[in-house]
Amino acid sequence: MQQVRIPDAEFGKRIAALRAKMAEAGVDLAMAFSNLLDPSAVRYFCDFAAVNESAALIVPLEGEVTVCSGQASYDYALIKNRLEGSVIKVFPEIGEVSGFEYDFAGQLDFAAYFRELKAKYKVRKIGIMGRLTFPAIIYNKLASVFEGAEIVDFDDELYDLRLIKSEAEIACLTKCWDMISGVMRETMPQIRAGMTEREIQGMLEGNILKAGAESYVQAFAPMVATGSVNSHISMCRSSERKVQESEILSIAAGVCYEGYNGIICTPYVLGKIPQEIRDAVHCAYDALDEASSKMKPGVPAADVLNAYTDYLKKYGYLEFCPYGSLHSTGLLECEAPSFSVTNGRIIRENMAMCIDAYFKGMPWGSFRIEDCYLVTEKGAKRMTSYNTAAIPALFWK
Repeated sequence: MQQVRIPDAEFGKRIAALRAKMAEAGVDLAMAFSNLLDPSAVRYFCDFAAVNESAALIVPLEGEVTVCSGQASYDYALIKNRLEGSVIKVFPEIGEVSGFEYDFAGQLDFAAYFRELKAKYKVRKIGIMGRLTFPAIIYNKLASVFEGAEIVDFDDELYDLRLIKSEAEIACLTKCWDMISGVMRETMPQIRAGMTEREIQGMLEGNILKAGAESYVQAFAPMVATGSVNSHISMCRSSERKVQESEILSIAAGVCYEGYNGIICTPYVLGKIPQEIRDAVHCAYDALDEASSKMKPGVPAADVLNAYTDYLKKYGYLEFCPYGSLHSTGLLECEAPSFSVTNGRIIRENMAMCIDAYFKGMPWGSFRIEDCYLVTEKGAKRMTSYNTAAIPALFWK
């Protein structure tokens, strides 16, 4: 398998771009925090994502960048960190979450290190990245040491940096999209009546690793939600329920490769397919095609989403669609920004995006169709190829 990855030099360019935003906003010091739920903020700048611990990154407007590791992940950080000129330091506040104590020579707590930074830099304004996960234990020490400094949310600036994908990022994402398409093509024909949801999940996970991915998509393990009850759950953990013929299987799976993520959601039915399922899947599939045909550089997101809901209204399915999701994707499967009818965001070239049709609450169950798209100068190109062939082959015949 040919490996593609982000070049070392690109991480330095990302720090430079961050510093440009810091200077524009008057931020003297920026700090990113990442954990297992969202490893992306730190990994974006240095390629390090901690194992069983958290991580952080401290960026002064000028000077040395600090990659912050827990005790157990330190050796891994030495291997993975690709930000030239940075220093790696170990802090107990981002170690294993039980507060497990290591006898690690040279470690500081964040308060002590913040005091060192205060002596070196004049810090009047601090930007933090990771607003939904940034821990109070670190935030409080930051505020105490830099007393009087303004602390501001810098997440919007981070996601703005990540919104338009570089050539290397598109190569990594394309690898993801090809991988998950192949995984779905290999796994779906192996599903048999009587298998449990967890057995199907296990097949997906095995094929994901066999394809060369780091893991399944960072957001969730493969989800297999089946039948008239379980399929109604939008986000779930697969159960011991055995699948049956002629019922809906709502399957979601994705891969993570070099930190980047690709996802496919698809409906599936074993044996004879009831006509009401065929009709609903057909409408969802065509509605996504209608929406994606509008997704071109310079077009407001409202045009895309209105095309989707207008199509559902025309064929009588709008009441079964709680939302039509249009969001960016990259180092997270679902990452900011989201695109809505009201927020005024515009489609731009080299955005990587997901569109999904979520049909919920029908008497026989629910399902989701989701694919990944790359916005080119001519329009949106569907990059995950499984649904394009598999859904018509199964449901139209």
